[in-house]
Amino acid sequence: MPPLLIPVVVFIEGFCSLGAEIIALRRLVPHIGSSIVVTAPTIGFFLLALALGYAAGAKINDRYLQVVARNFLISALLLGIGFSTPFVNRLFAHIEPVWLAYTLLIGGILCPLAWLLGQTVPALTNLMQTRRTGEASGMALYWSTLGSFLGSLGLSVLVMQWLGISAAVALCALFLLIGALRLQRAPEVSTRGWQVLAVFLAATLLIIGLNVPLLRGQLLNEPQEVTETAYADYSVIPTQTADGEPVRAFKVNSSTASLISDSSPPRYARYIDYLRQTLLKDLKLKNSDILVLGAGGFTLSHREPLNRYTFVDIDPKIQTIAEQQFLHEPIRGQFIVDDARHFVTNTAKHSGDRFDVVVVDVYSSHHNIPSHLVTREFWHDTRQVLRPNGVLLANLILDSKLQSDYASNVLATIESVYGRCAIEVLHKDRPLSNVEVLCQNGGASLSSKPAKHYTDEKNAADIDHARANAGR
Repeated sequence: MPPLLIPVVVFIEGFCSLGAEIIALRRLVPHIGSSIVVTAPTIGFFLLALALGYAAGAKINDRYLQVVARNFLISALLLGIGFSTPFVNRLFAHIEPVWLAYTLLIGGILCPLAWLLGQTVPALTNLMQTRRTGEASGMALYWSTLGSFLGSLGLSVLVMQWLGISAAVALCALFLLIGALRLQRAPEVSTRGWQVLAVFLAATLLIIGLNVPLLRGQLLNEPQEVTETAYADYSVIPTQTADGEPVRAFKVNSSTASLISDSSPPRYARYIDYLRQTLLKDLKLKNSDILVLGAGGFTLSHREPLNRYTFVDIDPKIQTIAEQQFLHEPIRGQFIVDDARHFVTNTAKHSGDRFDVVVVDVYSSHHNIPSHLVTREFWHDTRQVLRPNGVLLANLILDSKLQSDYASNVLATIESVYGRCAIEVLHKDRPLSNVEVLCQNGGASLSSKPAKHYTDEKNAADIDHARANAGR
């Protein structure tokens, strides 16, 4: 047996097992977000399946190479098909409720894959030519963990950033196929060469066909609409307004982020119209600095020459996608690639930049705001980057009656920093609605000055009203 065969195979196992976990977490973002209640169970189930795989691998007592080769082949198919864009999108589109689709994806794809790959190290340790058992297991774990390290780093920082999530799926699946094919060629494995090559060729073509966008469109006879990056899935869909005017919808992680038409003046999404009217007509802003956290489709500044806009978004590719596929023209304003919270925190502490308006419009999926962007500390930092008498505008998607615990707590958290804010529900006839929150910098937080209740027994309403109007 070639001396490097086992280290290479174990390295591939580590690379692809952790790669599959990263891919699974990224695939879940457009459908159920990336909150801790999504990532923690996913990681937990993955580790449980991996542990059960270790136990199963320890019980293998013969045909070690054949078993690992079979496991690699099955894992490649699970990964290449089960985490392909068409499979995941159709799973969440046709299976309801969403937790059932999640269970099928994690329990039916990720966990079996982790269980199969987990058998690799204990099985192949039996074949390592070393003097001591500890040395054999230690070296096997070294190569596996090294593969996991390079897989997590290489896929997230390089492959997904440059080529997208589908490329990461194809790469991991093809690595597993290469490992399986190499094991099948070992002298200890007796199989018919042409049959093996036929199976591997068919698996390779299927995986590439499902994960290369151009080939995928031809294979499934569907138009290529989705642009995948490390952070999100983007698509531009032709649609129309309620009165029949054609518009383009800019979708981010399957959720409509912006609308625009080719009419003059252009039509925008209702919440964008509300924000633009607030900035330009109500506040009458001119020559002002406006910070927008969450780029969306960059329509807030579209053909708006009166003010200076700075957009902050974590995805470096969103500007090019929006310009080429959605706006059909360059964006107006400056674009900065950064996490929204990191940007405001860093600006508040180390930069002298201050803004007249901060607009918060950040979502990772459908109606999911990243949890670190709804905390009191985050809202405090947004206040720190505002000029005196500056304005915070936040676009939230909440239940239209504002009766859920989440809606109550989010609004209470904002007002604990800014004081009383103006709240406008745009779609009162829908279960979920755009809720626009406007806060003025300089107000006293509600937590520092608790409200009093007026009662028939002790009613200070007239006195408070007079004091409030005394300075006018």
